[in-house]
Amino acid sequence: MKMGRRPHEAIVSTTMNVAGLRTLPSPYSVQETIDRLTNLLRSKGIKIFARIDQAAEAQAAGLSMRPTELLIFGDPKTGTPLMNEYPSLAVDLPLKALAWEAADSKVYLSFNSAEYLIERHHLAGEPFKPLEALFARATE
Repeated sequence: MKMGRRPHEAIVSTTMNVAGLRTLPSPYSVQETIDRLTNLLRSKGIKIFARIDQAAEAQAAGLSMRPTELLIFGDPKTGTPLMNEYPSLAVDLPLKALAWEAADSKVYLSFNSAEYLIERHHLAGEPFKPLEALFARATE
């Protein structure tokens, strides 16, 4: 980390290069990006388990954080059989997507790639691949 750089700025520069993590630019605010994704997921019958405004939680603790929201979602009818067959998958389910604002005020949507989940848990098929199209649509 260079002198004078705030710690979160160093993290932002490396976040896009985390193994298994896909990050898409979004032309929308963090809130609108998560709103769009929520609507798309619900339209496909996918359950929203939680939406966490991490910046608001930081503020409640007396700390500052750029806009950052985490969405936790899934489909128990699809996920349960997968977790029964691949128990380690439960560490990554339900799925998550993170919308966050970088130091330059650009917004991004980050999530575990389908390939990462398939490789990590030795899954047969590509059960999470269709979700990547929804992530892309949320950021169009």
